[in-house]
Amino acid sequence: MRAVGVWRQGWWIAGLAGLLVLSGVARADAALEWLNRAAAAAKQLNYSGVYVYHHGEHVEVLRVLHRTDASGEQEKVEVMDGSPRQFLRINNDVYCHLPDGKHVRLERNAARRFFPALLPAQPTSLLEYYEARLGGTERVAGRPCQVVTLEPRDGYRYAYSLWLDRHTGLPLKSHIVNENGGVVSMYVFSEIQIGKAPEAQLFRNDLAGKRIQKASLDTPAGLGWSVTPPPGYGQVQGAMRSLPGKPEPVTHLVFSDGLSVLSMFVEPVNPQVQGLHGLSAEGAIGVYARKVDGYSVTTLGEVPSMALIETGNSVKRK
Repeated sequence: MRAVGVWRQGWWIAGLAGLLVLSGVARADAALEWLNRAAAAAKQLNYSGVYVYHHGEHVEVLRVLHRTDASGEQEKVEVMDGSPRQFLRINNDVYCHLPDGKHVRLERNAARRFFPALLPAQPTSLLEYYEARLGGTERVAGRPCQVVTLEPRDGYRYAYSLWLDRHTGLPLKSHIVNENGGVVSMYVFSEIQIGKAPEAQLFRNDLAGKRIQKASLDTPAGLGWSVTPPPGYGQVQGAMRSLPGKPEPVTHLVFSDGLSVLSMFVEPVNPQVQGLHGLSAEGAIGVYARKVDGYSVTTLGEVPSMALIETGNSVKRK
């Protein structure tokens, strides 16, 4: 009888373990379904609103207008305080209207980078490097939201928490959370209208009398550099850019795992300027700088120091 009792107890424990595994899988699948909804909503829905971007001690207020119609996708992002800045997306082209009112920077086939379009088109690609978890329900901008978290599987990226509108899936709030549980940066809508298309005239791209600067897109090798980013990160952009205060174009490389992003700037060392060296921070953004063969290499992003240092140290002149 004792043997039968032990067998029954073992069967019960095994069955319970199996149920817990199945429950975990179901919750992970449910979390992924929400992420898929969020990725589609940010690209396909009509919406307009105002959101706040907190990073370090800095706070910015931005207005976003998003419209889809037969001609494709249009998005307008305006910085509401400080120097006037405006970004206009027309399908895959992004026009950045600079504060001087005379110059416009054009990037073709530009990567999506504005909230709420934070997720890749196929969020499944994130699951190799993040664990998706379903959280509770909270309110943002007066709307009920489903919380979904993405926990990193290694030390090359931070955790993300997303608040997704329960009716549409649109992200209404996001946190980047470091390894100590601190919030590195945050986006949150203070007001949002979903479903009504902003008027087409609001997306008018006024280029009259303005000089258009086109970024020269290329690969790191094509730009003369070899870079090995952390596991899961791939290059999403490479360009020669003319930046204010720089006497000549700067090489700009962008790497991403689909969620986390790190940037690299490479420029000739200017002996008259005291440049950065080693690890530092600009608000919530980590910075790692070193010199390579007479060039200053600066790697930065809202990512762990390990990702910045290893990427920066991997740079070699071709």
